[in-house]
Amino acid sequence: MLLSFYSYRVGEILSVNRKPLIVKGQLRQLENTPLVMTSLLILDSLHLVFARLLLPYFPPTTSSLYVMAIATVEVALILKIWGHIRFEVLFRHLWFFLSIGFLVGSSTILTFMAVAFIDPGTGSLLLKSSIVFSVGLGVVWLRERLASIQTIGAIIALAGAVIITFQPGDYLRLGSFIILAAAFMYALHNALFKRYGGGINLPDFFLFRLGGTTAFLLFVAIARNELSMPPSWQAWAILFLTGTVNIVLSRGLYYLTLKRLNLSLHAIILTLSPVVAVGWTILLFGIWPTLQQLIGGTAVIAGVLMTVG
Repeated sequence: MLLSFYSYRVGEILSVNRKPLIVKGQLRQLENTPLVMTSLLILDSLHLVFARLLLPYFPPTTSSLYVMAIATVEVALILKIWGHIRFEVLFRHLWFFLSIGFLVGSSTILTFMAVAFIDPGTGSLLLKSSIVFSVGLGVVWLRERLASIQTIGAIIALAGAVIITFQPGDYLRLGSFIILAAAFMYALHNALFKRYGGGINLPDFFLFRLGGTTAFLLFVAIARNELSMPPSWQAWAILFLTGTVNIVLSRGLYYLTLKRLNLSLHAIILTLSPVVAVGWTILLFGIWPTLQQLIGGTAVIAGVLMTVG
C-alpha cells in the first residue's frame, strides 16, 4: 500500500505540466501547499542524515552508486507505467546529461564522504552556500544582475562558511572544504539546468539526470575497485529507503517546486532545512553544534536570505 502511494505521488510529481507561472500568488498555485512545502523541508533535511547512516556499510562511492541506481530504476518503472520515457530526449541532449551526471555524481560522492568528518547538521548549513554560488554563477555566466543588498548577503554567507570551515581540528576543516566543493558542483548543475535544460520536460530530465549520474558513479566505482555487494539486509533496507526518500521523493518535489516557484522564494523556503537537519542530528546521533558552528551557520542563513530576498 505504501509503495502504491509512493508510485502515485511520484508519478503525479513527474507528470506535472510545465507551464510558466506568475510570481504573484505562486504558492496558491501549488495544490495543498502547506503539505508540499513541509514535505520538501523534511525530506531535504535528511540528505546528509542518510549519508551518515550508510557510512558504516560502504565507501562513499559505493553507497552513492547504489542509492542513485535504485532511484533510477524506481523512476524508470514509474514513468514506464505512466508512459513517459522518451529516449530521443537523451540522445538529443547526451552531452548535457553526461555533464549533469558528472556534477551531481561528484557532489553526491563528496557529501557522502564529508559526513565522516563533519556532522550532518553543520554540513547541511554549509551546503546552503550552494545558493550563493548559484547567484555568483548567474551573475558571471548567465549575465544576471545583482543588487547591492544581494552582494552584501553573499559576502555575509561566505563569511559564515569561512567561520564554520576554519575551526579547530583538521578533520572538521577537511569536512567543511569537502562540503563547500560539493555545494559548488551542485550550484554549477543548477546553472546548467537553468541555461540548457529549460526546454526539456521534467519527467525526461529527472530520469536521464539520474541515469547520467548513475553511469558516472559506476565508472568511478569500477575505476577505484570499490564495487561490492551490500553486506547485510540492514544495508539493503537503508539503501532502498535512501534511494526512495532522499532521491525520488525529495528531488521530485525539489524540481516540482523549482519549476512552480520563482528561484528566490524556493531558496528562502529551503534555507530552513538546515535547522531541521540540526534537529535530526541531535535526535539521531546526539551531536550538538558548537558555538562557532552556530554563529557561522546563522551567518550563512542570514546571508542567503539577503542574497535571494
